[in-house]
Amino acid sequence: MKFGVLVFPGSNCDHDTYNVIDTLTHQPVTFLWHASEDLEDCDAILVPGGFAYGDYLRTGAIAKFAPIMQSVTKFANSGGLVMGICNGFQILCEAGLLPGALMRNAGQRYICKQVHLRTETANSTFTHGLERGRVLQMPVGHMEGNYFCDADTLAQLKSQDRIAFRYTTPAGEITAAANPNGSLENIAGVLNEGRNVLGMMPHPDRSSESLLGSADGLLLFQSMVESLALAR
Repeated sequence: MKFGVLVFPGSNCDHDTYNVIDTLTHQPVTFLWHASEDLEDCDAILVPGGFAYGDYLRTGAIAKFAPIMQSVTKFANSGGLVMGICNGFQILCEAGLLPGALMRNAGQRYICKQVHLRTETANSTFTHGLERGRVLQMPVGHMEGNYFCDADTLAQLKSQDRIAFRYTTPAGEITAAANPNGSLENIAGVLNEGRNVLGMMPHPDRSSESLLGSADGLLLFQSMVESLALAR
């Protein structure tokens, strides 16, 4: 199997994400430049955090037009695995691969801190190695992480079990105080209808080794590797 990590002008978590796949899961991985249309026969695509194209206009608004994203869209629509982290989540929403939008944080400030998030579903390639209700610790670092969608979309996300993570207390309680950015119903990550695309604001790439304060993020990447191995 082979992973691809997208690189845009302004990406700053591409090497973190590459390191997790290369050093910790020991899988082949390559960087994919934004101006290319070639996914290089990758089996999974990772859209990392950062500030693609400087976040001009709004987060992800320019990145969605990149040649590489046209290929990623076709790949995802054909069932390919795609994970968007932080800015990657914003890009996937702008590209229409995930529902909703990421708005300015409720407090109108950039947030960079450790948070807790509860696993809301184990029914996905990204979370099958977790049990529902498991609380993970990961960092966030964003200005536009306030997830919003309309009432019909929210109802659909709930009925189809497509809310992947919610911000919680360390004990797994959903409270306003545990919500770092004002996200609707504390939503921290969502899946597409095909369950092959995940977007999340917290950083599993920055929480995959204990020396970083938590290794919980590694569980998501390991789940992807195991699913791809079973599918071969």
